[in-house]
Amino acid sequence: MQEQVAVLLARMTLDQKIGQMTQPERMHVTPDEVKRYHIGSVLSGGGSCPGDNRPADWVAMNDAYWAASMEEDGDHLAIPILYGVDAIHGNANVLGATIFPHNIGLGAMRDPDLVERIGVVTAREVRAAGVDWTFAPTLAVAHDPRWGRTYESFSEDPELVAAYAGRMVKGLQDSGVAACAKHWVGDGGTRAGVDQGDTVVDEEELRRVHTAPYTAALEAGVLTVMVSLSSWNGEKCHGHRYLIQDVLKGEMGFRGFVVSDWNGIDPLADDYTEAAVMAVNAGIDMFMVPETWQAFIAGLRERVEWGHVPIERIDDAVARILRVKFLCGLFERPRPWGRRGSNGSSFGSREHREVAREAVRKSLVLLKNDAGVLPLDKGARILVTGPAAHDRGRQCGGFTVEWQGVGGNGAIEGGTSVWEGIRAVAPEAVLWGEGGDGTAVGELPDTHDFDATVVVVGERPYAEGLGDIREPGPVRPGTNHLPAGPGALQPYGNTLELAALHPEALRLIRGLAAQGIPVVTVLISGRPLVVSAELDASRAFVSAWLPGSEGAGVADVLFGDHDFVGRLPMAWPGEMPGGGEGTEGGRGGVLFPRGYGLSATRK
Repeated sequence: MQEQVAVLLARMTLDQKIGQMTQPERMHVTPDEVKRYHIGSVLSGGGSCPGDNRPADWVAMNDAYWAASMEEDGDHLAIPILYGVDAIHGNANVLGATIFPHNIGLGAMRDPDLVERIGVVTAREVRAAGVDWTFAPTLAVAHDPRWGRTYESFSEDPELVAAYAGRMVKGLQDSGVAACAKHWVGDGGTRAGVDQGDTVVDEEELRRVHTAPYTAALEAGVLTVMVSLSSWNGEKCHGHRYLIQDVLKGEMGFRGFVVSDWNGIDPLADDYTEAAVMAVNAGIDMFMVPETWQAFIAGLRERVEWGHVPIERIDDAVARILRVKFLCGLFERPRPWGRRGSNGSSFGSREHREVAREAVRKSLVLLKNDAGVLPLDKGARILVTGPAAHDRGRQCGGFTVEWQGVGGNGAIEGGTSVWEGIRAVAPEAVLWGEGGDGTAVGELPDTHDFDATVVVVGERPYAEGLGDIREPGPVRPGTNHLPAGPGALQPYGNTLELAALHPEALRLIRGLAAQGIPVVTVLISGRPLVVSAELDASRAFVSAWLPGSEGAGVADVLFGDHDFVGRLPMAWPGEMPGGGEGTEGGRGGVLFPRGYGLSATRK
């Protein structure tokens, strides 16, 4: 393979090499441009999908890009395109996909074997769309639940993240999809949990906490690594030669390629080309430049000719990209339409959904169970209500169909809401309210005909900085999914207190409890929240995280077909911190420690 890479590299012009280093977004590049500019990779941003967003539409699109990249003539070499997507909890970009719990829920399972099986299923559904590369797994060690990407982290414990890292990589790559460990490095440790912020720690802590999970991913043979949009002690990771070139590639021996994050080079310098030069020289090999890819190509070519970027650095980057393409088998695979598994019948299949349902069951954490209210009797008269009770979009969270996720049930096909799962096993159950934040505003239902009530509440979908908990900062206008710097996107709110973020939840829980009926609260959230008031008003309380498309897994445990086995992957806060960036972990006191979780059947 090394000889193949060397032979191909020797035939390439500078334009062909820089093209391989360039990754536009699908809405901003045509198949003709892929050929003309020798493009090495194309990606889909969140919510960017072809046609009717079915697997066949994705295969057709990728087939067109592949065909363009393989048209060899006197000015072009046949080098297959590498298409990338954010399949971070299943291939949730595509309608009808199997959508798994987000990583924070998987961390509660303590089950590396299941994580690998999830990787296998995800890879099958990625390949069904004709795609070869996913930007997963996220290996952030989240230390502050105010961070809007907390749910992308398996745990605050680096050992648990490391235990999952290699298994997810293996599940994905053994099934034919290139994995991408992200985000290098330290993005889970930013001060006050600000997305794209600054991780202020010494090198010993950076290595002990934030670098450790990458060792496991590299040992498993992860083919790509994505750089973090955050900083380490004030220096942007995208321009950090020591972290990328010296530590990752040198000391740790990473031989795949390093890719930038979305427009991640932009903040390095006021001059765009100078920013590109800094990032290339720091060791980044492929550049996610969604809209500005032509300016990137022109500017980098100019600076290489001026001697600002050594040709040896360009050759190293391209050799790494070609090596990954050979290792992925791209040069041997037929066009996407002809590949085994493309547009396959297993996409969203019952077999795949059973794996996701198992993950839901194992991710649930029981925080309270007074007087053994749980498990519920399947023959009991159960009132089911709450804004998240019958909302599959809400339970899937961000990075689902759209970048910020979706609400309601229309876009989440083939799954079950929590209510639908309950209805299937408890024939006397009744749903009250149509869901949505207005559920608890009107008159409360009369509960005298019911034995218990299940109230499903929690956060709305969000992703990245739009999920931060902090005071609003200045908003930089721009296109969708444009990183605008730390704190520049409007946050989800300014508190972790559920009663302040969503007061309708507490009103509903208290109103029902006042009628004397046992209240079982199920919390849908991407992180631990301050829920002391809701806990006090509930007889039982379950953290369901963001369970994904298979809400029936919640019913499996509520009604005793399976016991609660989930344990907290990070400590649960008892109150909001009293200070700002200097406050320890953003927790303001621990209500439940990491590892806490009750059983409903065992003493």
